[in-house]
Amino acid sequence: MHFQEWLRSLRSSSGFKGSESEDFWSLLPSPPLSSFSLSSLSLSPSSLLGLGALASLTAYWLVTRPRPMRPPCDLQAQSVAVNGDPSCRRSALLQDDSLLEFYYDDTRTAYDMFQRGLRIAGNGPCLGFRKPGQPYQWISYTEVAQQAHILGSGLLAKGCQPNSQQFVGIFAQNRPEWIISELACYTYSMAVVPLYDTLGLEAMVHILNLAEISLVICDREEKAASLLENKEKGMIPNISCLVLFDDFSEALVERAEKCEVDVLKLEQLMVSRAEALNNHNADSFLLIPFNRVINNDGSFVIRQEDVSISYLPLAHMFERMIQVSMFCHGARVGFYQGDISLLMDDIKTLKPTFFPVVPRLLNRIYDKVSKYIFISFKQAELSSGVVRNNSLWDKLVFNRIQSNLGGNLRFALTASAPISTTVLSFLRATLGCLIFEGYGQTECTAGCTFSMPGDWSTGHVGAPLPCAMVKLVDIPDMNYYAKNGEGEICIRGPSVFRGYLRDPERTAEALDSDGWLHSGDVGQWLPNGTLRIIDRKKHIFKLSQGEYIAPEKIENVYMRCVPVLQVFVHGDSLQSYLIGIVVPDPEVFVDWAKDRGFVGSHEELCQNPDVKNAVLEDMKAVGKEAGLKSFEQVKDLYLHPETFTVANGLLTPTLKSKRTDIRRVFQEQISSMYSKTPI
Repeated sequence: MHFQEWLRSLRSSSGFKGSESEDFWSLLPSPPLSSFSLSSLSLSPSSLLGLGALASLTAYWLVTRPRPMRPPCDLQAQSVAVNGDPSCRRSALLQDDSLLEFYYDDTRTAYDMFQRGLRIAGNGPCLGFRKPGQPYQWISYTEVAQQAHILGSGLLAKGCQPNSQQFVGIFAQNRPEWIISELACYTYSMAVVPLYDTLGLEAMVHILNLAEISLVICDREEKAASLLENKEKGMIPNISCLVLFDDFSEALVERAEKCEVDVLKLEQLMVSRAEALNNHNADSFLLIPFNRVINNDGSFVIRQEDVSISYLPLAHMFERMIQVSMFCHGARVGFYQGDISLLMDDIKTLKPTFFPVVPRLLNRIYDKVSKYIFISFKQAELSSGVVRNNSLWDKLVFNRIQSNLGGNLRFALTASAPISTTVLSFLRATLGCLIFEGYGQTECTAGCTFSMPGDWSTGHVGAPLPCAMVKLVDIPDMNYYAKNGEGEICIRGPSVFRGYLRDPERTAEALDSDGWLHSGDVGQWLPNGTLRIIDRKKHIFKLSQGEYIAPEKIENVYMRCVPVLQVFVHGDSLQSYLIGIVVPDPEVFVDWAKDRGFVGSHEELCQNPDVKNAVLEDMKAVGKEAGLKSFEQVKDLYLHPETFTVANGLLTPTLKSKRTDIRRVFQEQISSMYSKTPI
């Protein structure tokens, strides 16, 4: 028997035909001699071992052979035109144009969602926290519900009214007390108003006064002190009570007394359990426009044993919706320690099955490992609809990467900003878990589109969720027309908000007379019924020659450059070209520069004009490959050694650039670049 015939017989005996087995068998090398015969040679022990290894590999593959996920709909038709209008579409998962309002008939509010989880999990773990170097400790669903009832009764005792016009502020980092405080408000029909440091003084004062907030729950003394300072200045006259999670000084109490503000520890606000349960108002709960959970496609279900890591700001809708989705199924949420530098240690300890993430973090993971790993085999599986973490490649190559994220990931969700197709495909292959991409905004309860299970293609944000219709409308100034399948993304449905609190002018700008929410983003319908984000209507400006510029689109392209961690693209209507502020990635920049003959520390390299030019050329090359027009390419750069962060006021809590603040901080460098002839 010739060797090739033996291989063919072995292949046919496996019982598999077609593309499912092609990937494995194509890895086997063809013998150099077609006349090789098993009967004509006496095989050496090493040859026999080699054949034994081949047989073992074959057996392993047969046992662990990949099976594609069955999608819930035709992936070539994921959305349907509404009333024959191809620019307006709804989910193909719906039977007709009637949108889904509630996924479960008995679950219509945030309070209902937690109660459903309580019925499922009972005394099972709900909220987790940890101290440095320690394992996670858990508070049960029963305990959380009881503490929320007690705290809610304490709020009533401080004069809060049990109705949806009662606004309670929460000024704290993610931690179990945040959720207990939120649930306490929902238990007694009150509304929560999240506050956070980077709002800025003016915005925070405006919110507190607009909502007439009298009671704010804080985590630390420093935040309570900042509120007291504004109370002393007469800027927030309604504040009468501050409740703290952590211990505080007597000096804070004395200072508060002088301006007639009570300062209490959270435990002090809690009355007896019996009194709390007697005071419970079960007739009216705060209704929020949440009508969906991650498994609303009917094919992927959150389980009670699932665990999520909470580190994205609870002050924003994305993280809030993640958590209530977990609670609805009796699942667990573990909180990070509050220090982003310890996040990876928290993840390794918690071992989450669900990882909500923003593209910036995924980009950093990709930058660290992509140049060391060969993934063509797993990407071939991915293209056929297979996502798994039990292949031979996972055991030999990707195990360390997966272990760094706890080793138990089943699925992840990325949102808040675009992610490159290269990064998304790479991480789906290496992490071996389902990575979904969503799109939306706070005004539509976090999401309006979601990638379909089984569709592991990239370059889009999925099809409309069953709770939303999505349509594109013309933007003539930018040459986008709905008839061409392009335009501003507009959303309508039960998940869309009713308006901004006591601000009819801004409400009229966001919601048109037919109830469509205008997002400010520019989208494109793809042939398979999914939506691609291609531009941004807001933040656009004109250069002196009249060309429109969407800086965020350009920044997302430049973020693909290896040495670039963060980039800010700036233009001026009096100037004919763009410039940029670039923060090099401290983890790769020194080695990247050394490979090009430049030696020095991170700070020294940022000051080297030749290094700047090298970075600029790399960015231009990436921009050209991505299809940026000449006028969309930056002509000069300033390399800044310190990252934009929430702490230094240059990023929002969702890690988006605060454009006005960045422009102000770097005004000197911007003026200097425009004073020179562009490169």
